[in-house]
Amino acid sequence: MDILDQLADDAPEHEPETLPSLDEQKAIVAKLKALEEKGELTDEILAQYFAIKQKDTSDGEEE
Repeated sequence: MDILDQLADDAPEHEPETLPSLDEQKAIVAKLKALEEKGELTDEILAQYFAIKQKDTSDGEEE
């Protein structure tokens, strides 16, 4: 089996997430810039738009 076949077998079964359209992205940027100018931009607001997927290290598995 070559590396491409192995990667294809290891690929997740679900559809990849799609990005917002360019117009939607521009609207998000405008909203975030406006909040930043008002001093109202918080980590919670950023998290709504930029989900950061972190590895769960609470399961106790360490190498």
